[in-house]
Amino acid sequence: MKIAVFCGSSRGNDERFAQAAGAFGQYMASQGMDLVFGGGKVGLMGVVADAVLAGGREVYGVIPESLRDRELAHQGLTRLDVVSSMHERKALMADMADAFVALPGGPGTMDEIFEAWTWGQLGYHSKPCAFYNVDGYYNELLAFIRTMSGAGFLKPEYADMVIVKDQPNELVSALKTYQPPSRKWS
Repeated sequence: MKIAVFCGSSRGNDERFAQAAGAFGQYMASQGMDLVFGGGKVGLMGVVADAVLAGGREVYGVIPESLRDRELAHQGLTRLDVVSSMHERKALMADMADAFVALPGGPGTMDEIFEAWTWGQLGYHSKPCAFYNVDGYYNELLAFIRTMSGAGFLKPEYADMVIVKDQPNELVSALKTYQPPSRKWS
C-alpha cells in the first residue's frame, strides 16, 4: 500500500508535530507501507520521508521544478518525479497513492487533502482520506466540517467518509478497512 501524506513544509512551533510525523512514518514502514509525498527535504515532509526510508521502505517524491530549483528536494528518495506545476504534482500523487493522509500543515496541506476528499466524494476514486489529528490539531476544522454538513452543503455520509484518528496504528487500520460510501446524486 502506498500512502500519500500531505503535511507541513515547516516543523511547526511544537516539537510534538515532528515527533508524530516521525512516529507515523515509522509505523507505516513497520506495516510494509510505502510513502508518496511532495518530495521536500524540509519540515514534516522531510521527517516522515526520513522515517519511512529508515524503516527500509520505498519513498516516492513528486516536486514542481520551481521548488526543486530552490534546492528543497529530498535527495535520498527511491524516486523523485519533477513536474511543471502544483496541479501536475497533485494529479500524479493521486494516481500513485492508495490512500491520502493529512498530518499537521498549512494551506497547501488543506488544499491537497480537500482536493483528494472532493475527488472521492465525486466518485473519481474510492481511496480513503484521513486526518492524523495530532494533539487535536484538526479539531476546529472537524467542527467546521460538521457545520457544513448541518447547513446542508455536505451530505452526512460524505462528512463521515473522512477518517480521523490520533494514533498511527488506529489510522493505518482504518485505511486498510475503508469502505467508500454509496453515491447518491439527488
